[in-house]
Amino acid sequence: MAREPRCDAALALGRLRRAKAFLEAGDLVSGLVHGDRAEETELAAALVTLWVHAGIAAADVICCARLGRHHAGTDHHGALQMLRKADGDQVAALRRLLDLKAPAAYGHRLVGRDDRLRAERAARSLVQRASEVIG
Repeated sequence: MAREPRCDAALALGRLRRAKAFLEAGDLVSGLVHGDRAEETELAAALVTLWVHAGIAAADVICCARLGRHHAGTDHHGALQMLRKADGDQVAALRRLLDLKAPAAYGHRLVGRDDRLRAERAARSLVQRASEVIG
């Protein structure tokens, strides 16, 4: 069930700190993933999951800052509709991350280099925009 709780500046700043922490953790893990060896591809799934969570937290910040509420619930795709209202330019980035969430976090397939690059770009775009809207 989707909810759209109200949020204040404290919540937005907290979510921004969390988004940046996920991004920073991703940077640390990224340094360990250079090729396609089995152990690196398993780390790649964890890496993409960190970037997904960075993007979700950043989308919350954008929605909080511009709409005064954010998406909460088990179906993150509802967040796309809310983000479209807050910042339509970032919807594609969040969609990319949400499409990778289940395969990376819960799946068994290997996460390839292209998925890693797409996830990183999308997460960085969302976190950058979240930082801009907070000021």
